[in-house]
Amino acid sequence: MNEPAPRPPLSADEIIDIVDEHDRVVGRSPRGEAYARGLRHRCVFILARDAEDRIFVHRRTAEKLVFPSLYDMFVGGVVGAGESYEEAALREAEEELGVSGLPRPEPLFRFLYEDGPRTWWSSVYQVRCTLPVAPQAEEVAWHTFLTDEELAARLTEWEWVPDGLDGYRRLLDWRAKHGS
Repeated sequence: MNEPAPRPPLSADEIIDIVDEHDRVVGRSPRGEAYARGLRHRCVFILARDAEDRIFVHRRTAEKLVFPSLYDMFVGGVVGAGESYEEAALREAEEELGVSGLPRPEPLFRFLYEDGPRTWWSSVYQVRCTLPVAPQAEEVAWHTFLTDEELAARLTEWEWVPDGLDGYRRLLDWRAKHGS
């Protein structure tokens, strides 16, 4: 069976869905224009753990449209026009980690990220990646795997993407309430 070719990374010209405060699609826009105009859209955040239960952490490349050169504990990105959160989560995790054949990321929760003109619905997932990673050079400038304790120690030392840091704090709260 032939599998479809992987989608290329989303560029500033890629069309994305624009959503309202209830996460309903209300239009479409090129990604760069959506960022420039502060149009609400959709993103996925995937916490990737290796076989030793360490978290994949990376520094974004300087060429990223949003939050260049900052650290992130999630892989992920923008959901394409007509793409589901689930499809985007698997695509983004495999692209950024540089692997294929990942299990489907497990959905955990969604939240509306708002920071001034930046606003997007964010769907948080987790996935176990036991494959050797070869992160996408266009997305990842540096990477490592950290234990939960090592990551906690660096939260105040490194400059993190604000949406990822918000998502991670929400994830810790979610886990405290749900016991996982």
